[in-house]
Amino acid sequence: MIPRFAADTLQRLEKGFPIIAVTGPRQSGKTTLARQLFAHKPYVSLENPDEREFAEQDPRRFLSRFEDGAVLDEVQRCPGLFSWLQGLVDERRRMGDFVLTGSAQFDLMAGISQSLAGRVGRVELLPLSGAELGPAHAPPSLDDMLLKGSYPALYDRELVPADWFANYVATYVERDVRQLIAVRDLGQFQRFIRMCAARSGQLLNLSALGADCGISSNTARDWISVLETSYLVTRLLPHHRNFGKRLVKTPKLYFLDVGLMAWLLGIRDARTLSTHAARGALFETWVVTELIKQRYNAGRSAGLHFWRDSLGHEMDIVFETPEGLQAIEVKSGSTLASDWTNGPRQWQEFARRDGTPLRTPGLVFGGKGRYERQGCEVLGWREFAGID
Repeated sequence: MIPRFAADTLQRLEKGFPIIAVTGPRQSGKTTLARQLFAHKPYVSLENPDEREFAEQDPRRFLSRFEDGAVLDEVQRCPGLFSWLQGLVDERRRMGDFVLTGSAQFDLMAGISQSLAGRVGRVELLPLSGAELGPAHAPPSLDDMLLKGSYPALYDRELVPADWFANYVATYVERDVRQLIAVRDLGQFQRFIRMCAARSGQLLNLSALGADCGISSNTARDWISVLETSYLVTRLLPHHRNFGKRLVKTPKLYFLDVGLMAWLLGIRDARTLSTHAARGALFETWVVTELIKQRYNAGRSAGLHFWRDSLGHEMDIVFETPEGLQAIEVKSGSTLASDWTNGPRQWQEFARRDGTPLRTPGLVFGGKGRYERQGCEVLGWREFAGID
């Protein structure tokens, strides 16, 4: 097993919360991590029909078996347990008592907010980050990285990515979507997922997306929420600073695994990817997800935004830091072009007029190296991700 950086965060939270929750997409390594860190606790999967029926029919007796706590996997399958867990952990007043895992964000968080508020330390676990892969496991080239993605199974076993993603999508549609919404036409929903992949890194126009898929904008909104709930996509909101300009208020859509995005776009090999029109969007998606993983692994919210005004001035990623506002420009090319720093420097001029504290803007590109150029901190893709 490749060590996960979130382990340190879970061990920290274990000291201050009676319940620890690990959420994330299916196959991101939640169960493996929980069972490894808390091997001294019994493990129960609520995907098991017998255990789920026991928990639903007699939750008090189900929980009474675990005098020293337990790891309860896919706990959102039995929402009735949350109120019983509340009473039990309040009575025992013991930190790190129960560990919950779940892959349906909405159901799990609804149970936590309603019954377990203030009692849960939560970590969102996405697939492997570049730094977790490190030089020993990371693919040798950027195109291979974009094609393979980061799901642990692709690094633990001898799998062809296309084979694994085909089964992952089929299983996801069959198991999760039908539990969350009534999809009458699975083929239509699969088309919707592919159209979302084609829009990763773009402003999210629900009306246009719905029209392309033959559904209403309201249905498109509901289906996007399902993809978010299952940790397949996320939305980046525009940053609120206008710097004297009219801002675009529409969010941008991003997939949370670039390999899955590439598969949905029909890209099956690195040669195709190297000249594909979506290569830039794939790289930008990868950079965004790497930043999200860094924050999630530390137990923080993503807190990422983008900035764009009505005249087309834009910064791909903007986020707050204690030292000031950090902006990052993303370019997929492997050779640094002199005009790539124009956007960050122009954005910096806008921001300075507003008196906003700023950090040196970053520029992440598809080449190698770490250096400063024309007022920007330039990072190659491996240096940015902490692979080398």
